[in-house]
Amino acid sequence: MRTLWQFPGGVKLADKYKPLDTGVNKIPIPPRLVVPLSQHIGTPALPIVDVGDKVLKGQVIGHCGVQGCDTSMGSPIHAPTSGTIASIEEQQIPHPSQLGMCSIIIDTDGEDRWLEGLGEERSCEKMSPEKLRHIIANAGIVGLGGAGFPAHMKLRPDKISTLIINGIECEPEIACDDALMQSDPKAIVIGARILAYALSGIERCIIAVEDNKPDAYEALKAALHFKDPDSYFIAAHHVEVVKVPTLYPSGGEQQLIRVVTGEEISRQVLPLEYGIVVHNVATTAAIYQAVKKSRPLLSRIVTVTGDAVKKPQNCEVLLGTPMRFVLDACETRHDLKRLVMGGPMMGIALSHDQLPVIKTTNCLIASNESVEDMQRMPCIRCGQCEQVCPAHLLPQQLYWYARSKDLDKSDDYHIMDCIECGACAYVCPSKLPLVHFYRYAKGALRQRKQQQQQADKTRQRHEFREFRLDRDKQERKARLAEKRAALSKKPKPKPKPKAKEQE
Repeated sequence: MRTLWQFPGGVKLADKYKPLDTGVNKIPIPPRLVVPLSQHIGTPALPIVDVGDKVLKGQVIGHCGVQGCDTSMGSPIHAPTSGTIASIEEQQIPHPSQLGMCSIIIDTDGEDRWLEGLGEERSCEKMSPEKLRHIIANAGIVGLGGAGFPAHMKLRPDKISTLIINGIECEPEIACDDALMQSDPKAIVIGARILAYALSGIERCIIAVEDNKPDAYEALKAALHFKDPDSYFIAAHHVEVVKVPTLYPSGGEQQLIRVVTGEEISRQVLPLEYGIVVHNVATTAAIYQAVKKSRPLLSRIVTVTGDAVKKPQNCEVLLGTPMRFVLDACETRHDLKRLVMGGPMMGIALSHDQLPVIKTTNCLIASNESVEDMQRMPCIRCGQCEQVCPAHLLPQQLYWYARSKDLDKSDDYHIMDCIECGACAYVCPSKLPLVHFYRYAKGALRQRKQQQQQADKTRQRHEFREFRLDRDKQERKARLAEKRAALSKKPKPKPKPKAKEQE
């Protein structure tokens, strides 16, 4: 049995709403899709279609530019289904900033016709790791656990020894990964082997599952014995399924690495520098679909739950589907007071329900309880927040400094190391929105840093200008001095002899 470690802090959470069925229901194709060109961390894609164009399912409609998607911090965007480009305009996206993003609006035709060559079984015989990375990059696959980091950027084989597949769905209410692990474990196991081969030379591959998901654990264990036809590279890598104790936030990248390897990863250093790569189970399954089935990332499983939902369920939803369309399919009340994308701990509150489902939409919580209904009281300095913090921070002190806008003290107490897991707010008896204050202070610190960098650049430009002007002045003086010296050394012409006067 593999030795497991424990990270500091953490809290045990319970589901507020009734458990969901582990099945996955497919949401019908909506009449219109709104597909943002940025559904990932990094450079937004550029539209390569025009209004009125006919598009097919899987066709690239947004590309990463001249550099190409497999060499940049970008990810292409594909048409989730067939239809006609209605417009290309700015639309609000589900993001904490509530800002707009250039989006492609598609009027669907209901035919769901694939682009030729896509959606079919592909032979992977003697496919090189470089070819696999190219396929994954051009399939538009990003981290589906919520981060949205382009998957191909984690597949650079630079001394990687450990691959971890994250099946830790530690936030309550979210059940999309659990449903995926039970419904299609083969895709996850083969996807993990594909990743291991693409990383060229890893020593161990671990699929981590919480111990409160016994059915998912058994399904993955059974899938380990599946023999794939392309066993020349896939079956060569051993994959191990590990059961991890249920403790929030064990699904965080740093915490999961600590639990399964014992390594302490600093927030300032990427796990790649420790020889570790972490991918979500949904990302791994999407990689299997891209490599084996020639299918780019066009849909994802979304958990729809909350006290305003009559039929909570896990749904497979096309990217770009309006959230209201999904909520209606689950018979959700229209007069809901709060809609959250993500879990109750780290999710973001949305301003309305017409926003599109994007690649990082793993859960929708529709609630009849508004934030105003929650009674808040002053901090009583109980210290419970410090006991559950998984990042070794002092949340109480950070709260006071962030509230008083003392950015220097907040920085001294390492507020940038906060992972915004919300464990401190969960145990707070005063029901203080601690994470909101931390996010404000972190945003203000980032803005101040950017302003300082801009001021430094301006100062450097001014100093260089003064230096250049002084240099030019000195060079002009030197040239003038050289010219004068040359003139002084030049022999004077002899005077012409006077003609003798005639006698």
